[in-house]
Amino acid sequence: MSKKMPPEYYQMLEEIQAIDFVIVELNLYLDTHPDDTAAIKQFNEATKRSMELKAEFEKKFGPLMHFGYSFSNYPFNWKDTPWPWQV
Repeated sequence: MSKKMPPEYYQMLEEIQAIDFVIVELNLYLDTHPDDTAAIKQFNEATKRSMELKAEFEKKFGPLMHFGYSFSNYPFNWKDTPWPWQV
């Protein structure tokens, strides 16, 4: 049974999902328009924002990804639920 998380958890997770969607779309666009400097700039800005949001989320709520992509607090907190894909 997963514990209830504060509203900020869901708000931050939704913001991460939204910016990551933008990154995927820009990546697909850049696959066919590799010389579009404005799109490259948007891609890099969105990537930076995504990294910042994920670092802030993990600091407050724990890891988003496993297998060396996210750090753990002490004690090891990967076992703590809910995991992002459960909400």
